[in-house]
Amino acid sequence: MEETLMINWGYAILLFVAGTLTYYRNALDLWGSLLMVIMGVIIIFSAGVNWLFLISLFLILSLLATKYKKSYKKQLGIYEGKRTAKNVISNGVVAFTMAAFGSYYLPFVGGFIGSIATATADTMASEIGILQHPRLITTMEKVVPGTDGAISSLGTFVGIIGSGIIGLAAYFLGIITDPFLSLKIAIISGTIGCFMDSFLGAVLERRNFLNNEHVNLLATITGAIVGIISTILYM
Repeated sequence: MEETLMINWGYAILLFVAGTLTYYRNALDLWGSLLMVIMGVIIIFSAGVNWLFLISLFLILSLLATKYKKSYKKQLGIYEGKRTAKNVISNGVVAFTMAAFGSYYLPFVGGFIGSIATATADTMASEIGILQHPRLITTMEKVVPGTDGAISSLGTFVGIIGSGIIGLAAYFLGIITDPFLSLKIAIISGTIGCFMDSFLGAVLERRNFLNNEHVNLLATITGAIVGIISTILYM
């Protein structure tokens, strides 16, 4: 017991170092980095470090997707560099909640995977999909890259790939023992959640009824719900 506690504290210290590096690398602002560390430490002690590794994978994929074609995105005026605590909350609070209770209720494991798969799919689709001329999800009319609610075949493809990576990682990390179930939960939840993000962006965000953080939060909630339902149907 004491050895496990020491190991967990060791991971917590590493997480603090990672949060510090994230801040100095301008990936997150100060409050975003602090919030990430606090949420991560709670996940380590409530669910386990493997759950935190899955969230860390989302962060790595998001950073890579954001940095991809950075100069081109800057030319378009749609490059999103440093993220804030609002971004951490909107993309991570659902996964954090699922992790806090996942060890007590199996469907929350599916909700955890679904929420992370959604956040990953949405970020990758948004950051890489803008390299292709997109269309508005509600009308299919061509719009400029970066338009709220815009989708593209490239973005959809990389979003599904991102979801699949999360599903495979969840299996290899031992969060879920059935690889096919893990993939199914991640891909279905991530895809539905990603499309929900685009739909809300087209219908509500473009009219200023919601902002980007609200849309991201509702999308991850959708992904979590789909993940929970998928897990219940499997039980």
